Amino acid sequence: HLADGETSYQVDLTQFSGKIRETAENLNNASRGLEMALSEKVKSERLKADLITNVSHDIKTPLTSIINYVDLIKRENIQDEKILRYLDVLEQKSHRLKNLTEDLVEASKASTGNLEVNLAPCQPGVLLTQAAGEYEQKLKDAGLDLVTRQPETAVTILADGRRLWRVFDNLMNNICKYAQRGTRVYLTLEERDGQAVISFKNTSRAPLDIPAEELLERFVRGDAARGGEGNGLGLSIARSLTELQKGTLELTVDGDLFKVVLRFSELS
Repeated sequence: HLADGETSYQVDLTQFSGKIRETAENLNNASRGLEMALSEKVKSERLKADLITNVSHDIKTPLTSIINYVDLIKRENIQDEKILRYLDVLEQKSHRLKNLTEDLVEASKASTGNLEVNLAPCQPGVLLTQAAGEYEQKLKDAGLDLVTRQPETAVTILADGRRLWRVFDNLMNNICKYAQRGTRVYLTLEERDGQAVISFKNTSRAPLDIPAEELLERFVRGDAARGGEGNGLGLSIARSLTELQKGTLELTVDGDLFKVVLRFSELS
């Protein structure tokens, strides 16, 4: 029972005596210890999630005012080039901070399962085609050549189209930020053993010298520098949203090859 994760299970001591009873008592103590430790961890994670959500909301209110006032100032007839440059920087940084706070709230809710997910029949191939279209210019600007492959017949899965698009959006954004210029990006959809298998593959610009599992943690990025626009939340959010839709997200790193594979049960 304990090995299967039933940490609250207690052995009936009345049926044992001697050394076996002593072993059973030790197992019960271990069970109680595990249950307490898990309870504390869950409580800690919940408090952490609530803190992130509350602080993000508290930041968002004055930040909205800053963005609005920057917009109002830009509408004034300002001739000074230096002030206009300052305003551009303010606008850029305030919008980046706004995106970060929104990502923080989403990451917090997704990791604790507090996001509403409406599962319905969905065709991931349509979303892949949409992603290819929407990111065509951005990929071109990043010097990347996109290759897409999917079956001729439609593949249907049970998912939340809005949440699944967010997963694709995060993964495509990640590719545009970190893929090596002059390389190909592969988006593929396959049917395999009753599953829809969706792959995103690219060649990393920076050396990937940390384990794949660590890249999926919050606030972790593949490059050591913090000067870029990434915040280390995209992959974590993508995995949490995938799991909320009863799918799996697997990340593998092989040299400079960066590969994310999503798996969902296919609807017959």
